[in-house]
Amino acid sequence: MSDFSEDGTNNALVGKFWHNYVSVLKRFGIPDRSQPWYRKHVQRFIDDHPHIKLREHRPESVTLWLTRLSNNATLPLWQYRQKVDALRLLFRHMLGADWAAEFDWTYWSDACQPLDNTHPTVARAYESKSAGAERPGNLLGQRFPADYTRFVAAVRIADLSINTEKSYLGWINRFLRFHNDRGPSACAEPEVASFLEHLAVKRKVTGATQAQALNALVFFFARTLERPLGDIGHFKRPKPHQRVPTVLSRTEVAGILQPLQGQTGLMTRLMYGTGMRVMECARLRVLDLDFDYRKITVHEAKGKKDRVVPMPTSLIEPLKKQIAWVGLKHEGDLQAGFGGVFMPDALARKYPNAARELRWQYLFPASRIGKDPRSGTRRRHHIHPSVIQRAVRDSARKSGITKRVTSHTLRHSFATHLLESGSDIRTVQELLGHSDVTTTMIYTHVLGKGGHGVSSPLDRLDT
Repeated sequence: MSDFSEDGTNNALVGKFWHNYVSVLKRFGIPDRSQPWYRKHVQRFIDDHPHIKLREHRPESVTLWLTRLSNNATLPLWQYRQKVDALRLLFRHMLGADWAAEFDWTYWSDACQPLDNTHPTVARAYESKSAGAERPGNLLGQRFPADYTRFVAAVRIADLSINTEKSYLGWINRFLRFHNDRGPSACAEPEVASFLEHLAVKRKVTGATQAQALNALVFFFARTLERPLGDIGHFKRPKPHQRVPTVLSRTEVAGILQPLQGQTGLMTRLMYGTGMRVMECARLRVLDLDFDYRKITVHEAKGKKDRVVPMPTSLIEPLKKQIAWVGLKHEGDLQAGFGGVFMPDALARKYPNAARELRWQYLFPASRIGKDPRSGTRRRHHIHPSVIQRAVRDSARKSGITKRVTSHTLRHSFATHLLESGSDIRTVQELLGHSDVTTTMIYTHVLGKGGHGVSSPLDRLDT
């Protein structure tokens, strides 16, 4: 590694610089074995900017350097994240640059996680000709390919979601393994009953899990094997256990949202402000936003339904800035030879040039270009939902909230706070996209004081 100095002459200052940088690395718990890598990354950044002193760097030059890195498909993910972290520690915690505290380091570091070929957004488009029969653990696909082909066809003719397909296939494979890889044709009602009994008695799974397994096997026997199940003995469909959702107070929501900034902060505020699920938010495209009518269209949500949610007034300007930022990033991708976005097959055929248009780009893009494992095409996908899920959990923990908080808790809180404010339950049902109002009614259980507003007799005792 070559020595350097900002004026190119004073090697004593160089030694002091590296000494201070290593001290920062140690303070933040960077292992000794990783410290030479961090120094190497900083040195490379300096070498790439020979005419700019470190203290003269602005967010634009750091963004441009990280953008070039993000387009390098051969750069390992761990090394890319390490480079981002090396610059974060340098500019924010060693040099104390005034812009570094507001720079969205989280986006560049966390939002680079690629969507693998089993992710719900892209899974079906990335399948092999065998529709994933060769994947590890897919006993049905590998031992009984004809039955597997019929199962895939039945699921897609029924227009079930990719998550339902994966769930059903998992239960079918567990069922076959439980019966020692016996072929589907050799199984009937007694085998189904014994498997469900095993789940309930031996595995002690919940009633909801038992029902899910039963639904998968009922579908498999009826739609794939064309042998609808008859009497399965004493086993009865379990009564679902209705859990009261975890809901945050407005103060707790504010405590979670306050420290979250940048793209992560915008997404979490949008989820609370609209009641969107994390995947619905991650999949938003620029064209889904209508600023004139202040609405956002959520396409193909749970149950394959579209719905419209109101655009929070406080997020109008941040969303416009986000679109402008996406436009700049998209223009850079086009100039670098990329710029296409994932389009479902039907849309890709109907609008062959749409993938390169700004309006079809994801509103919350990943920080790295991803590679299509099927065609080899390199494109920018949406941010991985785990980034938001992790950010919400971490912020809740740091805020001192003892409740079990997930990204979905923001949706529960959205619904409850609307009802608290006097909104009609039918309106809340529509905003959440629930098919049945009884699903929405669960939020009335957390309103008021415990026991639906009944005061405890303990509070009426004379003391």
